[in-house]
Amino acid sequence: METVHVKIADLAVKKGDGLLVTYGLGSCVGVALYDPRCNVGGLAHVLLNDSTKFIKPNATSVNLAKFADTAVPYLIERMLVLGARKLNLTATIAGGASLFNFKADTGNVGDKNIEAVKAALQQERISIAHEEVGGSCGRTMRLFVNSGEVTITTAGKGALKS
Repeated sequence: METVHVKIADLAVKKGDGLLVTYGLGSCVGVALYDPRCNVGGLAHVLLNDSTKFIKPNATSVNLAKFADTAVPYLIERMLVLGARKLNLTATIAGGASLFNFKADTGNVGDKNIEAVKAALQQERISIAHEEVGGSCGRTMRLFVNSGEVTITTAGKGALKS
């Protein structure tokens, strides 16, 4: 089985068989989408919540996978190319932890990322089947494309399956 590693501010899609995995979900949020009818899965590692706060108006290149508001629609778009249908997609999300004792002027980064991912999924009318978010521990997320099973391993706590 081929394993595709999804790095921070990145995403990947796969059809049929394989494993999509992302490590180091601290305040970042992992978004796994799956279409069980055509066996297409996608995984994004979202770093920040809102592209409009960070992208300069004259930017010539933008990493769409970096931000919740752009990563979710881009992930869907990439899955549709492989034959997925939006109305079949379900989501699992993980991460959004608060790993440090301080808060930014605008609040907890992890909480803002969780809120933004949920808003982006709601905007796309995709339901969240399972979530393992918040807290103070890092996580690893794996999507087994052949079955749609997602495992979330929380540091110091072991693995959960959805």
